[in-house]
Amino acid sequence: MNRRAVLGLAAGALVLPALRQASAQSFDHPVRLVVPFAPGGTSDIIARLLAPDLTRAFGQNVVVENRTGAGGNIGADVVAKSAPDGHTLLIIDVSTLATAPSLYTRLPFDLKRDLAPVTMLIYAPYILAVHPSLPVQNAAELVAYAKANPQRVNVGHAGIGVGNHLTGLLVAQHWGADLTQVPYRGGAAALTAVAAGEAQVIINGATATAPFCKQGTLRAIAVTGPARLADFPDVPTFTELGWPAADSGTWQGVLTQGGTPAPMVNRLSDALRAAMAVPATATRIAALGAVNRAEGPDSFRTWLDNEIEVWARVVRANNIKLD
Repeated sequence: MNRRAVLGLAAGALVLPALRQASAQSFDHPVRLVVPFAPGGTSDIIARLLAPDLTRAFGQNVVVENRTGAGGNIGADVVAKSAPDGHTLLIIDVSTLATAPSLYTRLPFDLKRDLAPVTMLIYAPYILAVHPSLPVQNAAELVAYAKANPQRVNVGHAGIGVGNHLTGLLVAQHWGADLTQVPYRGGAAALTAVAAGEAQVIINGATATAPFCKQGTLRAIAVTGPARLADFPDVPTFTELGWPAADSGTWQGVLTQGGTPAPMVNRLSDALRAAMAVPATATRIAALGAVNRAEGPDSFRTWLDNEIEVWARVVRANNIKLD
C-alpha cells in the first residue's frame, strides 16, 4: 500500500469517531437539509456531497430538499418555522442570507432570532465569466465593450439582492457602465441562461461555474478571492484589476431553527465539520475550487453579524428595496 493510501486511511480513522458522536439516539426521524435554490448550484452541490456522511453520522436519512424562491428566503423561512430539534437544516450562501434584513422590511422570519448558525462550510470565490459570443477576451475589453454598449450587456444572477447581484452592481458602478441585471431562480438557472446566450455575463461561485469555463461554454475573465485559481492561472483577480468586492464570493454555511438547544447545535456542528474532513470529501471540495472554512457556531455567528452590517451599507448606498 502506498504512502498516500496509508495517510488517507489514517485521516479517515480520525474522522469516523467524530462522525459517530452525532449518535443515532439523538435523531429519531429523517433529517431535512433544505437548499433554498434550484438543483445544480453551489449550495445544492455541497449538500449532496455531505448528505451520505451525515446519514451515517445521524443514523437517519438526510434528505436534500430544494425549496426555491425569494432569493433564498422561502427555504430559510421553512427552517425558521421548523421544530427546534435539529432535524431541519438550511444550507445556503450565507452572504446572500445576510442581505435579507436590509433588503426586506417584512421578512417572515427574524434572522438573528429564528435561525441558529451551526457551522460555516466553504468559501468559493466568484468567477466573472462571459458567453463566448461576446467579443471580448479579457477584463479591459469587457469594460470597454460594456461602456460602449449601455444596457445591451445582460448580467445573469441568482436573484435580486443576492451576493452576486450586489457584487455585479458594485463592479458596474466602478466601471461606469450601465449593465442590465437579469435575475434568475438561483445560480444554476443563471448559469444555464448565460451558457445558452440568453445573457452574456455572469458573476457566480467557482464551484458551479468552473466546469462551464473548462468546457469552453463560458470564458473566465476575472475571479474574486486572495489569489488566482489553479485551474485558471491566466485569469486575474479583482484585486489585480483594482475592482471592488474583491473578497466577495459564495460562503456556504448551515443553520437550524433558532430555538434549537445549544447541545444539539454543537452536535450538528461537530458532525458537519467531521464530514467536511473526510478525505474524499476534502479532495472533492478542493477540486471544485473551494476552501474548507468549517468552524464552530460562535465564530460563525460573529462572522454573520458582521456580514449583515457590511451588506446593509451596500444596499443603502444603492437604494435597493424588495418590498
